[in-house]
Amino acid sequence: MKTTTKIFTVTAIAFATFLNVNAKAQTMNMSNGMAFKIGVGVSGGVTTEKSPFSYALGADVRLQYDLSKSVALTASGGYTRLFPKDNFPALADYDFIPAKGGVKVFPIERMYLMAEVGAGFAIQDGSKTSFIFGGGTGYEWNNGFELGIRYEGYQQDGTSTTYQPVNGQFALRLGYNF
Repeated sequence: MKTTTKIFTVTAIAFATFLNVNAKAQTMNMSNGMAFKIGVGVSGGVTTEKSPFSYALGADVRLQYDLSKSVALTASGGYTRLFPKDNFPALADYDFIPAKGGVKVFPIERMYLMAEVGAGFAIQDGSKTSFIFGGGTGYEWNNGFELGIRYEGYQQDGTSTTYQPVNGQFALRLGYNF
């Protein structure tokens, strides 16, 4: 629990620090309309029905490179913890560092559809790296705030000490883009 508290404290401090930075200094608009953004976010989710976990909490940093007004590439990393259901007392929390890449498509101004794939680097001894896949939708406001929902699935190696055949979460993400 101390690790989670430390990570969320560091994330909160980073978030507050970034809020004090002028957002215009963080966005590089080029003559062809391309832009680079960085964002921070926190998320909470509920797991899929068959999962032995009940809910998830996480924090992330996301880089976004706008190729045009309607398409952007993303890269993100952070920390996620899945908490076991009460009827799985022997199962420990599953902590991992997700590293994902993806694409955002804006079919309507500021509303997006997103797809991501990547890896979840497990923290526990004996745990193996998970394949992460998912997608979602969200909205970016002009003031930098972002609200998104997503499904994120985890495919693990069967030899992992934290192996569960069915893992995934439906998550809500609150973020701020600079």
